[in-house]
Amino acid sequence: MSLQHIDVCVRRATLDDVPALVRMRALMLSDMGMQTGDADAPWRAASALWFSERLRLPDEFAAFLVVDPELGVVASAVGACDEHAPSPANPSGLHGHISNVSTDPRRRRRGYARACLDALLTWFREETPVTVVDLNATGDGAGLYESFGFAAPRHPALQLRTRA
Repeated sequence: MSLQHIDVCVRRATLDDVPALVRMRALMLSDMGMQTGDADAPWRAASALWFSERLRLPDEFAAFLVVDPELGVVASAVGACDEHAPSPANPSGLHGHISNVSTDPRRRRRGYARACLDALLTWFREETPVTVVDLNATGDGAGLYESFGFAAPRHPALQLRTRA
């Protein structure tokens, strides 16, 4: 597969982009095999509220988008600063977390997700005190993340669901 190289214009998301962020999240979840329901599914309203609240915290949260003149928002990457207890390796205790890296299937293989991820990592490096950034990768996205230097942590993460 070849990657089509074109100039990409990435911009930071605003409150006006909340519906697009929810749509891109639904696309990502659907690609992961999750049933996302219709446009009135309750999780979508909760997600819109969550994005609206976070976008008001520009020092702690950022989302970057690629907008296609024909289709609107076609790619996204979202990042947040999470507070953890400080340690010798991370005196601030802040960790970055990346989520919602997604591209509209009609615009894949053009470098849009890469451009959004690059902008997000620049934000973490230049505008936050974060020293470590994590994410959960799908098989399809692992190569992209590894190309930026992401690697499996020394101590693997485990997860327990307390509710179905």
